Amino acid sequence: MELFARKVNNYNLYGTHSWYVPGIGGMFAMLGWFVVGALLGGLVMLILMAFLPMKVVTDYGMVVMYPLQFLPAMIYVAHKSQRNSLFETGYKLDSKNFGPYKGWILALITVVLTFSLMVASDLPNYANYKLTTATPRMKEFYDSFLETMKQVTGGPFWSSFLVTAIFAPVFEEWMCRGVVLRGLLTKMKPAWAIVVSALFFALIHGNPWQALNAFFVGLVMGYVYYKTGSLLLTMLIHFVNNGSAVIAAQFSNVDETEYWIETMPMGTYIPLIIAGTAVLAACIWAFYRIPLQQERGNIDEIPVETETPLDPHIA
Repeated sequence: MELFARKVNNYNLYGTHSWYVPGIGGMFAMLGWFVVGALLGGLVMLILMAFLPMKVVTDYGMVVMYPLQFLPAMIYVAHKSQRNSLFETGYKLDSKNFGPYKGWILALITVVLTFSLMVASDLPNYANYKLTTATPRMKEFYDSFLETMKQVTGGPFWSSFLVTAIFAPVFEEWMCRGVVLRGLLTKMKPAWAIVVSALFFALIHGNPWQALNAFFVGLVMGYVYYKTGSLLLTMLIHFVNNGSAVIAAQFSNVDETEYWIETMPMGTYIPLIIAGTAVLAACIWAFYRIPLQQERGNIDEIPVETETPLDPHIA
């Protein structure tokens, strides 16, 4: 019975990948496998287009394509982790070091943090938009990008919500915080690890219009992960951020590409930005209060002698 329990524990999303802790080189290997996955997903989309009506593919294709992007990287990490588990210490992808807070209180703080971050980031995102569409040619690229995004995510609400608010938090947080940041925290100073992982998060979005926002959000999620070790909390940030955008686009008259600075009077906008920034700072201070167990952050170590996966050749 104990043998079976250990096998079940070690062959799950978190346990199977706990012994792979990549540095900079490993991060680029992850990026390479992600590109392979994107090409695989694109190939599957082309095959679906050959056999299914175009509307079916555009409405539901991303439900199939999106997870495929991460499959090669997940197989790679599982292989490396299984090999490393024979002689290296592992680190949990998801820990629960919440310091003085109960879990539900920290989850509530996390939700407030996410909404305040959305408010505070409107101005820098708008500045980035103006900078990256400064010439007619750059604006043409932007409009083409928007058209592509609308075609890809323009299906029924449930499929858009599933891909954007469920798949994206699960798979992107697994890779960017659970694997990349967790590994970098064991190799370099925490501040640099958080910055590099945020840059990686921005890079995988593949376009300059989402990259700046992804970088800022990545910094915040990286700090939350560093202080708590909780992948579930960073998934919650990702879920609230993406899910609210999908819901707003579906059920309101607001264009998801509009910025609040373009639609609000300055007398309303400036106090809103100040208030959002103040609330964001208060939420970050709440995470700052969580004491650190070690320099790499509050990521739990997995002792080799009690958690190493069993050799499959041993009956």
